[in-house]
Amino acid sequence: MLKIGLTGGIASGKSRVAAAFAVQGVPVVDADALSRELTLPGAAGLDALVHALGTGILDTQGRLDRAALRTRVFADAGLRRRVEAALHPLVTAGLRAGLETARGPYAIASVPLLVEVPATRALVDRVLVVDCPEALQLARLMSRDGDTEAEARAILAAQVPRDARLAAADDILSNAGDLAALDAAVGRLHGFYLELAAGGDFRRRGKTLP
Repeated sequence: MLKIGLTGGIASGKSRVAAAFAVQGVPVVDADALSRELTLPGAAGLDALVHALGTGILDTQGRLDRAALRTRVFADAGLRRRVEAALHPLVTAGLRAGLETARGPYAIASVPLLVEVPATRALVDRVLVVDCPEALQLARLMSRDGDTEAEARAILAAQVPRDARLAAADDILSNAGDLAALDAAVGRLHGFYLELAAGGDFRRRGKTLP
């Protein structure tokens, strides 16, 4: 099976693209969904985080205080690395299991840190990057999450640079337009990936789609 790694910067539109592929009947294994499952009370990921960071990351009900942790990790690179070290092996294992059980010509692994984490990059045959200008990312973050401009810029600065992400791409999908254009581009990529899967040439020259 052809395995596509879907990634992109925060607020680039990865979730919308993953949903559009799912509408096409493509199996999607989502690293964010796995991370949420792994950090529920009693789950292995939450145990690993508490072991690494202490009980201060929990709310009064013993659940992970996601909003508070999110603010802290984007302000503290050392803390972010400790969180990643605790969760990434578990998420990678979940991605591998999900891809192994997926059925169809190809599957999507949606992974925000695909470029940053070699172990997850090794799971896929091609990398699809959802891209948009930084100014648009900032505007979306501020609108979606209520971040100040300074907070939004700090989040972007904590991620791999846009040019490094694009350099790792086999295929690039520009998400600077409306949702109809994005869905149409996903439809064209779906056809392209079906061709690759049928032909067995997973490394064929990719596309940049508006």
